[in-house]
Amino acid sequence: MTDRTTTTRARSRGFRAGDGPPLVEAWRRSAPADPITPDRFRSLVLLDANFDPEGLRIAVDGDRVVGAAYAVRRLTPMTGTDLEPEQGWIPFFFVDPTARGRGLGRRLLTDALDWLHGHGRTRVDFSSYTPNYLLPGLDAETYPQAAGLLESLGFRTLYEAAAMDRTLVGYRFPDDAARRLEELTARGHRFATPADDDLVELVALAGHHFTPDWARAIRQCLASGTPLDRIVVARDPSGRLVGWAMHGAYESADERFGPFGVLEEMRGTGLGKVLLHLVLERMRARGAHSAWFLWTGERSPAGHLYRAAGFRTTRVFRVLRREATG
Repeated sequence: MTDRTTTTRARSRGFRAGDGPPLVEAWRRSAPADPITPDRFRSLVLLDANFDPEGLRIAVDGDRVVGAAYAVRRLTPMTGTDLEPEQGWIPFFFVDPTARGRGLGRRLLTDALDWLHGHGRTRVDFSSYTPNYLLPGLDAETYPQAAGLLESLGFRTLYEAAAMDRTLVGYRFPDDAARRLEELTARGHRFATPADDDLVELVALAGHHFTPDWARAIRQCLASGTPLDRIVVARDPSGRLVGWAMHGAYESADERFGPFGVLEEMRGTGLGKVLLHLVLERMRARGAHSAWFLWTGERSPAGHLYRAAGFRTTRVFRVLRREATG
């Protein structure tokens, strides 16, 4: 039987030096479907420009870490000067299996919410924090108890994000995509690996027409050494950059597809399908056995495009929000 007596002695405090290794190990025990490594924890949490040790609430029983809840607010803006002063995030929380059933998860989350409220945050999202989200939101099928706890604390679903995968074993460039590529090329569209000088326009396209986080991801991965041939850009007959697709942008995960974007006025032309398959073809040529990503709307135009290309939903995440009352 599980010994739950230790939970009565657990206390919560901010992160301290030495907490990292036991926190990572407790995370692995608590969320075996989504374990983390020490280097990912370092990169995504400890080295985040917005990290505040007091926002990472650690539950300890003696010298043993038995849970954590991470609260974060902007100390540096994603773009411009906007610090989103009303917005906070809880990217993750967990409780060790041996410490469950006595309210420790609620205590940790309440502590994290109180910390955010003390910094003026009246709106809190779980867990769609950029730039360093670990998962888009809550997988309620995998973590039903966490879903119930968050709901009891006033979190409500904003929307759902679908993670999708497809095998690349036996992949071949589809005939219909090849015909569309020929037609677009004949009309003067061009598809190519970007040169260094193209990157200024690419980052501007991603940041201005899509999201600043995509622009950041492109800059960061290329600055850290991701090769340019992981990207295919599309230009219209006038030479304007109208879309791109890529892989390997996040955490050097070569089989992770995206980000991927096509200007709105170019959608429905087949341009997105061509870009998608040009990158899948490159991924397969590099020996990738699969392609996957974490975040799209299942019923969005992108979701339909992915399904038509052989992707299937593997997980569904709820992006949740809690608004302060009173």
